Amino acid sequence: MNKLLFIRYKKTTGILEGGEQASQKNYDLLATLLGKENITTYYIHDEAKKKKPIDYLRGIFYFLRNYYFGLTPSRVEEIVLLADAYEYVFIDRSVFGIVAKKLKEHGFKGQIISFFHNVEEIYFSAKISRFAPWRRLVLHCADANDRYTATFSDKIIALNSRDAQEIEHRYNRQVDMLIPITFKDRLKEIPPKEKLTSTPPLCLFIGSYFAANTEGILWFIKEVYPSVSIRLKIVGKGMDKLRKKVSQEIEIISDAPDINFYFEEADIILLPIFKGSGMKVKTCESLMFGKNIVGTTEAFEGYELEYNKVGALCNTKQDFIHALKDFSENPRPKFNAYSRQVYLEKYAEVTVIDKFKTVLGL
Repeated sequence: MNKLLFIRYKKTTGILEGGEQASQKNYDLLATLLGKENITTYYIHDEAKKKKPIDYLRGIFYFLRNYYFGLTPSRVEEIVLLADAYEYVFIDRSVFGIVAKKLKEHGFKGQIISFFHNVEEIYFSAKISRFAPWRRLVLHCADANDRYTATFSDKIIALNSRDAQEIEHRYNRQVDMLIPITFKDRLKEIPPKEKLTSTPPLCLFIGSYFAANTEGILWFIKEVYPSVSIRLKIVGKGMDKLRKKVSQEIEIISDAPDINFYFEEADIILLPIFKGSGMKVKTCESLMFGKNIVGTTEAFEGYELEYNKVGALCNTKQDFIHALKDFSENPRPKFNAYSRQVYLEKYAEVTVIDKFKTVLGL
């Protein structure tokens, strides 16, 4: 039986962020095809282990040599030696491209398969403040590792055609397979068709505390919120840090262990996201729960759907005001059957199993 070494970003002790949810999906599908007993996971980070100041200093030193945080030459050497016992090495994030480089230099005989969750320089450009002193260092390291991933992997996977085109443009390498964000179904029951959106509608913004998310929702609160009649709730990891920047009437729930309830109670999922790469996990979750979605082009990037049927495509202040006023004045079914249909046909986990099978050559 084929054995696979799965290189993963971190071993978490709590809530999975969007990227880690996508990583878990990759693992689950590979385990379905190969069997869990044939997969070994190597974690670059372990949140349970406390870091000492010296660890961060060493991390910066290795970062300068294009070892993304958590990687060191000795750890990469450990991975390279481990890999000899496996037919596949699956590198779950392209920021670990240096692993692919060292595997090839070592003469690894198996298949190196790498997954681009984003074009990482674009992702970190959106994530890191322009004024952060370490910005250039991070962007350089991310770009170098994406280049290593494109150059030394036997097969590379991207989420959508935008990223595939960017990878080919930057690194002169065509993507072998597009596999979009998918989710294992968590919807327990379909709400009754006669249940309509509230007046005023309850709008949910969901996302972790990170620049593209906070900039988007703060823009919405400043530019749109005063002009519409809605209830707004913000849910996400670390979002308590946003409290000082918004009015008390906006409810913020930080680090909720289970977000299903918040999806289910919401009338509308708000996605005012203007920067980023890859695909937005929260969009897929919203489709899974059959939600009305009001979002930007970036929020819908990579998703094949009709915007007016899932809710509305909004890229300006007036777009959002118009769409939300329409929801307030014209209640519609709280459960969006079209959103759910799109999820089941294109973004349920089972829809991409054959693509993973092709990548593995099974």
